[in-house]
Parts: sequence; C-alpha cells; structure tokens
Amino acid sequence: MTQRAELATVIDRLAVDEVVTAYAVAVDDGDWPAYRHLFTPDGRADYRSAGGIEGPAPEIADWLAENLSLFTMRQHLIVNRQVRFGILDHDTGDTARVRAAYFNPMRFTTDGTPTPPDLVCGGRYEFALLRTGEGWRLRQVTVEEEWRHLAAKGTATP
Repeated sequence: MTQRAELATVIDRLAVDEVVTAYAVAVDDGDWPAYRHLFTPDGRADYRSAGGIEGPAPEIADWLAENLSLFTMRQHLIVNRQVRFGILDHDTGDTARVRAAYFNPMRFTTDGTPTPPDLVCGGRYEFALLRTGEGWRLRQVTVEEEWRHLAAKGTATP
C-alpha cells in the first residue's frame, strides 16, 4: 500500500468515526434534523431488538423523538469500533461497515435532581455507510441489544 493510499484510509476512518459520533450525539441531544441528515436518502434503521421498530430514517427519527422524550438524560457511549471498508451491494469501494459496542444509561426523573440512571442497556451497533457527494452517510443502522437493567423504584445506586 502506498503512503497516499494509507493516508486516504486514515482520513476515511476519521470521517466514518465522526459519523458514528454524530449519530450518538444526535440521539442523546434529541437533534432529529441532524439524525436525519446523517443518512442516505434510502437509509434505514432497525431498533427491533431493543423493542423498537425498523424502517426509513425519517420514520425512525419520529419514533425516537416520541419514545426518547421520556428520558431527561441519555448518554450513548459507542466504543470498541471495528471499521471495515469494502463491498456492500453494488459498490465501487466507497462503503464501510462499523461494528461497535454500546453502553446506554438513561434517566426518567424530571425534577432536575441528579440521580443514577433508571434504565441502562448495552449491546452492539452495526453501521453500514456509503461515501456520497456530501461525505460519508449511514445506509443502515442495526441495534443488537444484548442486555438491559431497569432499576426498581427507590433501589438505584450510584
């Protein structure tokens, strides 16, 4: 591999990582226009393993906006990212797949009092990305929830 190709790969890895980070920030901040902008026009997401729905990104954004409004605090930590560049369907080389673990504490409380999370879940994300004229965009996001813990009222501990 030439130095030019290696530099291009590093730049692509950073750009893909930025999309995954922007995804987590958009969900945590409830920035649904930013969430929608991260996807290709045909982009989809699948939250069924976490009790959600699967469908086009705009529909998913509406569903997330409604369901995540219950939580006054959300914090998606997306870690252990494995990035692979290659072929999806009809690819010319401008695709990426990211497999990453997530840890997601959320809080229901509404009075502003700092408390431990009421719901904590974790699992894996599978991201499929496509390089577009606007940069890297998500074609598919799949959540694979592996566990969750719902604190019993009055029993949460820091």
